Amino acid sequence: MIRIEHINKRFRKLQVLDNVSASFTKGQVVSLIGPNGSGKTTLIKSILGMVKPDSGKIYVDEQLVNSDHTYREKIGYMPQIGRYPDNMKIGQLFKMLQNIRNTPVEKLDKTLIEKFELEKIFEKPMRTLSGGTRQKVSAALAFLFNPAILILDEPTAGLDPLSSEILKEKILVEKKKNKLILITSHILADLDELTTHIMYMQEGKMQFFKDMEALQEETGELRLGKAIARIMKGEQFNNEWIDKMLEIKNDEKIY
Repeated sequence: MIRIEHINKRFRKLQVLDNVSASFTKGQVVSLIGPNGSGKTTLIKSILGMVKPDSGKIYVDEQLVNSDHTYREKIGYMPQIGRYPDNMKIGQLFKMLQNIRNTPVEKLDKTLIEKFELEKIFEKPMRTLSGGTRQKVSAALAFLFNPAILILDEPTAGLDPLSSEILKEKILVEKKKNKLILITSHILADLDELTTHIMYMQEGKMQFFKDMEALQEETGELRLGKAIARIMKGEQFNNEWIDKMLEIKNDEKIY
């Protein structure tokens, strides 16, 4: 569904994407992981057409990105930080996007609107919302139009534990529908039950792209965090970042 061919992007002296190539197909839940500044968000924004690579090509369902923006109708995007008009009410935001997409009410997926109980606060202006509530709005918008592709950038950041579980359950439901789902997250434990493939990036380069089952077999570890830690031992990757990401509730390390 998405094909990336030799993408390069530089911001002044910083090479943020360095010859990145990958193919993602329906039914995959791909976890994009790596330290801050590794190029994950720039890659996502390149797929969305929000950043134009210096070289290389990206295809969504064989449609070349940047040649025609209609491919975006196939994608539901949840940004890490949602930015919306301050004075617009929550209900108005949903209605506006429904009108822009010209989608009948009966075809909308309102699951997260209902489970997050957003209709109770439809009259609240966006400027009054907490970070966690903004995340709920962003999540509900990403799933609203039942897209074939979901791109979720740090989806559980700022969510309370209950809301985080509601969102993960929704992702699992969409996974069963054979959709393509790309997720970035610094919380590796959140990815265990969701992930089918792992793409690890550092300093703009793709270090590896592995099937989760193959990774588990290769390392003998079932948990994503442990598997990554084991495969990266002795490699010239950012092990300090991995160490931080593998912290668990009792402040002990997984490895």
